[in-house]
Parts: sequence; structure tokens; C-alpha cells
Amino acid sequence: MGSTSVNRRDLIKRAAAAGLVTVPAVSALTSCASGSGDSDQVDKGKKTKDNPLGVNGKAPLELYIFDGGFGVKYAQDARKVYEKKFPEAKVELKSTQKIQSVLQPRFNGGTPPDLIDNNGAEQMDMGTLVGKDQLTDLTPLMDAPSYDDPGKKVRETLRPGVVEMGQFDGKPVWVLYYAYTVYGVWYSQTALEKLDVTYPETWDDMMKVCAKAKKEGIAGWTYPGKYPYYWPFSLYPFIAKIGGPETLDAIDNLEPNAWKHPAVKAAFEAYYELVRKDYILKGSPGLTHIESQTAWNQGKALFVPNGSWVENESKNTTPKDFRMRVSGPTGLDSSDKMPFGTLWASGGEPFIVPKNAKNPDGGMEQLRVMLGEKSSKNFIRQVSSLTSLDGGTDGLDLPPGLNSAVEALDKAGKNIVNPRMQDWYVALQKEKIGVGGLGEMMAGRATPAETIKKIQKYADDAAKDDSIKHYKHR
Repeated sequence: MGSTSVNRRDLIKRAAAAGLVTVPAVSALTSCASGSGDSDQVDKGKKTKDNPLGVNGKAPLELYIFDGGFGVKYAQDARKVYEKKFPEAKVELKSTQKIQSVLQPRFNGGTPPDLIDNNGAEQMDMGTLVGKDQLTDLTPLMDAPSYDDPGKKVRETLRPGVVEMGQFDGKPVWVLYYAYTVYGVWYSQTALEKLDVTYPETWDDMMKVCAKAKKEGIAGWTYPGKYPYYWPFSLYPFIAKIGGPETLDAIDNLEPNAWKHPAVKAAFEAYYELVRKDYILKGSPGLTHIESQTAWNQGKALFVPNGSWVENESKNTTPKDFRMRVSGPTGLDSSDKMPFGTLWASGGEPFIVPKNAKNPDGGMEQLRVMLGEKSSKNFIRQVSSLTSLDGGTDGLDLPPGLNSAVEALDKAGKNIVNPRMQDWYVALQKEKIGVGGLGEMMAGRATPAETIKKIQKYADDAAKDDSIKHYKHR
């Protein structure tokens, strides 16, 4: 996996695929000191047209990259651009899959690296980092001239929602999500054509497609039952489509009875119909993300809830004629508040500059380099995933799944939702809502009514927990 914030790939994303957050380690982070560390920071350089952040060109720079599905070569290539600009700087790039185990002690000791790709199963809890004042405000980066066009600020070059995702607590921008993930329902166009069906736009049509597939010995859906927090990738935008984006805002805000909204009830009952009618691949509750994707590639199921990292992650088992595609969720009916094509798309691969970093300006400058067209296209070519640079695919020959993701974004237009639960409340999203709630319902061990009641209690408990930093849409 590559994430975000789990958060996927993050978000949740891809962190979700690797396993649960290590709760004891997160708890330890909450007790760490938050001294400024300013006295240990390098002297600032002179701000110029070519050096808008005032980077000290002689100062060392330490980078830590999560070594997941995206690998580290894209970061190594971007480092070379920085080194060419500042040839006297010693730039050290390190990588690990155990971000929290390796870097939490350094946070506690006040000696963190200058830039961190905070992702994976051991992702440090972003809400805790912000709440404990452990991060550098990235607003200077957002307001700096973009790498390619000095007439545009960096923030003006980013895809919709990326800046807002980094704003955990008001105006400051604490996180830069470098990858851009399209979540939804993934399928093989070839498989649908063999059944002589098209992607269903209403739930009645979804049931007809699944029924036809079942007659041919094909399941309608599969999913990684060991990581059932994949279901929200299609379920959350489905809820928003039915009831409007405010329904997801209320859920994110931990508002009383948010999970009892009629749109939530309708969405849960629709998905439970997949269980009742035996339209889910047998054994799915015991599958990992890789196993469910492999079964899907093998034609055992038509649909899978996933993110746009799936094309790169499953490439070794994907047939050449698969023609991978993604769509926003099938709607309920004509009463839906948002149109067909409504999509969840948001930043992944969260990068942070620690508050106690010795060279925070260098860390931000490295991010500015990465958001340049050259580095962005290099990332896309290497890992088949979008970056947060808007329009960064111009001139590239994209693989089928990624090309479909771009088309889905175009179709969605302004109808893009960005649930924050997976960023603001990692344990609640994954362990409670995902495993304890949706996992039980989609395995047939709990009804929608029971699941809604259980999840609402989880949310209420989190809202009352003073040890948790709470966030709200503004």
C-alpha cells in the first residue's frame, strides 16, 4: 500500500488495507511534549524570486517516506530536483513501513525529520498530532508561488478539497495530501459487456444486474472482509447522494442522531439487500484486500468498493482485457438529492512537516518541488495514481483504471464529497464503524437497524470523550 491518511491510501485509505492503528503507540504520542524547538532550527535563507520560502541552501534536509504501494523512487527523483537547486545541501532520504514505531520516539525527543510521508498501518494519528501542536503550519507553502507558474499560488494549483483536508482546526494547513484518490465502485467493463449489462444508475437496476450475474455463477460484489472499512468508499457517497452532503457533515461532526438520518437508513438497507439475496461472493468476510481484488480480477465478482490505488496494487493479477473502470455509487432512485456521478475524491499520502523540524522551510520547499508538473507526472507514470496537482495528467497516456478515474472526476464536476471521519477519528472509523459495525452487517450477523444503533453509540461515545480532539466542518 502507498494512503491516507489511511487514511487511505490513504486514506484511509491504504493504511486501512494494511491493518489497524496501533492504539498503545497512539496513546503514547498524546503524552509527548510539544516544545517549540525553535532554537534548534537552522537559520533562514534569503527570500528571492527563485527561493520564495527563504530556504537555507546550505542546511541539511532529512526526509522520511512511507515505503508502501507507491514505493520511494518518486521521492528520490524529487529529491534530486531539490539537490540541483541547492547543491550545498546534504539531503538524506530514509524510508520505512513502520512510520509510528520509527518516528514517534523522535517526536517525543524533539528531533523529528524535516518532512514525513505519514502513512501505512503505523500511521501516526493526524488528529492527535494537530491537537498536541506537533506540526508546522503549511500556510507559507500554500501561499508561495507554484513551482511552474509564479503567477499562481501553490493552493491555486491543487485539486478541489486538498487544502481543506489539511485544515484540521480552522485556517492553518497542517497536512499536504500529495496523492489524489478516487473512491467508488470498481468494475471490469469487459465483464459487464459479457453479461450484456451497463453500470446500474439506480438500486433497482443494481439488483437486476446482480441477479443476472448470479444466474451465470458470478457474484455481484466482493470486499475485504478482514478490513470492512473499505465499504465506506462507496457507502459514504451513496449516503450523500441520497440525503445531500450535509448528511456526511453531520456524521463527521459527531452530531446527535446523525447516523439515524433517513438517508443512512436507506443506504444501509440497500446494501443489506446484497447480503439477503446472496449477491456477495461467498467467503468475502474472511478475505484480505489482496484476496478480494484477486477474486474480482478472476471474474468471480462484478463490483468491489475501493480506491484508485487498486489498479497499481492488483496489476499482477489483472487480465489484459479487463478494462478496469470506476463509477460513483449507484443511486437509490429519482428522489436522491445529488445526481448520478456524485463521487468521493480526496487527497491521500499525507505529508507533514513537524513543528520541531530543524529545517521546516526545506521540508516545505521539497513539497513545492513535488507539486511541480515534472515531479507530479513522474509520480503518475510510476505508480498509476493521480497527484493533488490539478490537471497534472495533460499529455500522459493513462492506464484504463486511472483514465476512468479522471473521467469520473469530470462527470462529478462539483458533486464531489470528502468525508473526514477517516482523517479526524481513525480508530472510530476503522475499528468501530468499520469492523464493529459495517463488518458485522455485511457478514450477515447484524441487521441495518442494529448496526445503526451500534454505530450511533460509538459516535456518541467519541463525542463525549474529552481525551479526543474534536473537529467540525466550518
